[in-house]
Amino acid sequence: MRKIISIILVCVMQLLAIPVSANAPEVSAKTSILIEQETGKVLQEKEADRRVPIASVTKIMTMLLIMEEIDSGRMTLADEVTVSEYAMSMGGSTMFLETGEVLTVSDMLKGIAVASANDGCVAMGEHISGSVEGFVALMNKRAKELGMNNTNFVNTNGLDADNHYSSARDVAIMARELSKHKKIFDYTTIWTDSLRGGKFELANTNKLIRFYRGATGLKTGSTDLAGCCLCASATRDGMSLIAVVLGAPTSKERFAGASSLLDYGFANYRVVNPVTKGEQLGTVSVRKGVINTLGAVASKDFTEIVNKNDMSEIETKVTLADDIIAPVAAGEIIGRAEFLMNGKSIGTVDLVAECDVEKKSFLQILSDIIKSIVGM
Repeated sequence: MRKIISIILVCVMQLLAIPVSANAPEVSAKTSILIEQETGKVLQEKEADRRVPIASVTKIMTMLLIMEEIDSGRMTLADEVTVSEYAMSMGGSTMFLETGEVLTVSDMLKGIAVASANDGCVAMGEHISGSVEGFVALMNKRAKELGMNNTNFVNTNGLDADNHYSSARDVAIMARELSKHKKIFDYTTIWTDSLRGGKFELANTNKLIRFYRGATGLKTGSTDLAGCCLCASATRDGMSLIAVVLGAPTSKERFAGASSLLDYGFANYRVVNPVTKGEQLGTVSVRKGVINTLGAVASKDFTEIVNKNDMSEIETKVTLADDIIAPVAAGEIIGRAEFLMNGKSIGTVDLVAECDVEKKSFLQILSDIIKSIVGM
């Protein structure tokens, strides 16, 4: 039996394997996109703004709102959620919730992320907003805030409905936002698990979690109207990518398409970090302060994605204030660093004061005058 299972696994892995090429892959889906997670840089796209149904990929927004509630402190993973009759009535992929059943937010999130539970999405929407309608309004509001201009949600789970659509670019935007909540990967990377004390088995609908090296999520989707959809994320060698494939003809083709996009990204691009937050890039003179010089440090990390074939060095051009007058507050902007590659600007970072600098008191100024006279 084990031998048979092993043979099957090997066959599946071979079906998912796509030769790595320097050329952009052809994806047999209506629309697709590949982005780098941290910067959001687009590495490859195909009709990325086309509005299409996205099936259960919708649940990325549902999970995002759940994670925002948790990370804001308004909700915890241990909070209990009571299942309504409406949530229980959901068809399609479910976690078989029963009316009146009580599960934790963590278990609901596990059901949504791993088993694509439509009933779990409704239960969480009602728990957070009081009604599905209220939660859907929240989904659309968040989409607008994120700049998802080709998206409209009608439900929490992606079941086929009129006027429920998104685009590959918009899915990548919300997936990138969800990826900022690192706890979500505890759920999206689960291959198999169980609920209700082991009575209900879960198996991840995203087969790349098992068969693609570095896979971290995020969500599959499939309906008659949407076709086969996938938003896949993976991390290798310090670089994280998000591939979105919407409207593939078959499940095999969605996994192959996402794999080929990820392979292309990892084969052809690399991450460079010319500066990290807090790194000192110069000093400025301070007048009338208790110290005479002040370090200028990067206000944030700077990351850029470059082609692996381009080994050009990144030049850092630092511009600082000639001098500044105390008092100075830590974090106050006192300069700028510009990064150039092949003579072209690829971005800037503000340089800020590394610490507070108090203004000298009258007695300190008088003491300095006396010292200068005595020194003469």
